[in-house]
Amino acid sequence: MITGPTFAEMLHPETIEPAVRAKALEAKARDPLDPINLFNITWRDENNKIYYVVLPHELTGVEAEIVVMYGKRFPSGSHKVGAAYSVLLEKEMFGEVDPSTHTLVWPSTGNYGIGGAWVGGRMGCKSIVVLPEGMSRERFQRIESYGASVIKTYGTESNVKEIYDETHRLAKDPNIRILNQFAEMGNYRFHYYVTGNTLVELAAELQQRGIGNGKIAGFAWAMGSGGTNAAADRVKQVFPDARNVALEPVQCPTLYNNGYGSHDIQGIGDKHVTWIHNVWNVDAVMCIDDMTCKKGLQMISEEVGRETLVKRFGADPAVVAQLGELFGISGICNMLGAIKTAKYYQLGKGEVVVTAAADSLDRYYSVMDEMRAHYGALDEAAACGRIEGVFHAATTDWVSPGTRESRERWHNLKYYTWVEQQGKTVQELDAQRDPEWWLGHQAKVQEIDARLKAAR
Repeated sequence: MITGPTFAEMLHPETIEPAVRAKALEAKARDPLDPINLFNITWRDENNKIYYVVLPHELTGVEAEIVVMYGKRFPSGSHKVGAAYSVLLEKEMFGEVDPSTHTLVWPSTGNYGIGGAWVGGRMGCKSIVVLPEGMSRERFQRIESYGASVIKTYGTESNVKEIYDETHRLAKDPNIRILNQFAEMGNYRFHYYVTGNTLVELAAELQQRGIGNGKIAGFAWAMGSGGTNAAADRVKQVFPDARNVALEPVQCPTLYNNGYGSHDIQGIGDKHVTWIHNVWNVDAVMCIDDMTCKKGLQMISEEVGRETLVKRFGADPAVVAQLGELFGISGICNMLGAIKTAKYYQLGKGEVVVTAAADSLDRYYSVMDEMRAHYGALDEAAACGRIEGVFHAATTDWVSPGTRESRERWHNLKYYTWVEQQGKTVQELDAQRDPEWWLGHQAKVQEIDARLKAAR
């Protein structure tokens, strides 16, 4: 059995045994497919500094601080690898997966599948990734480069039902194990404990730099699997006044108004409420337009866009230089959602809104080629239009407050996917109404860490 870090070690990699930590850091660039890189699953660099950037006010157009943690430096290039590792680790610790006999199936719209392909291969498992055929070309290339096979299903980002149908077919084989990110609480636990506590510690680190007041005022994150939203559960335990804002596309506003449709914010699977999403802790749902996200990514990714931000708007060149390759489409969605959150809640100077970029530009070169083919390459005038028309113009429409009634509705929507289609019971669904259900799953972090230490 090949294993990696505990939850505690992912949060604080400096606690990893020094020789193991040194070997992992050395392999990060030299041999990224070496299993020792499992110990590089963390939000922190070799100096234990958190991967984040404070966005320039010249870009955001708001006085509040918009802070983005980025997943580009994780193995596989996305923080989703942490969720994939945690799900597989738990399955092994409880004897549900045997790498010598079982083939793993990773249902995904991209980053989780990429992470699963990487993790499965490093932990000695065969993997199949199921994802929609309309995802970016780079996603399929990355999965296959990690040694996993791919099954393409119909549709694009929001066609999750078709993914589930294929996993049901595969699950008839007794040697198949489905690691469903939308339902596995290992995904929730990674983001609750590792991402959530990293955010809490980031607030203090920012204050030491003279940024913010040591608190988090807002948390804005797009709903993919619902795993990242688990970080808000931890943030709100420490900062009860923090607003937890869940984001989804205008083109598929499932929580906003029971809507459906196709969209191109890759990384956000919609048309259902995920099992692991604690909707009882959501303060608002906001919708973001997918084309606005792609136009924003084109502005940041093209050199003329960044030069315009510095030359015409006065942003710090050193900060702007970092932005070019840190974000993908969903990262821009989260950024716009954070700006909307600051405006909607009238957050001002000294208040911090946190979000993240799940992946980075290297998964969207083909999408940016399509944007340039359709809209043309940017010049300075067009870049000004994007900065003002995409970022500064973020509005406070498409907002649904988290009232008692709306949270009840969001919870009830789980019935149609999880009870009618996925085999959960009404009793299991009703149990999620009790805060103790979520606290119990949070507390399992210590049990799993103890099992891993014993296995070592």
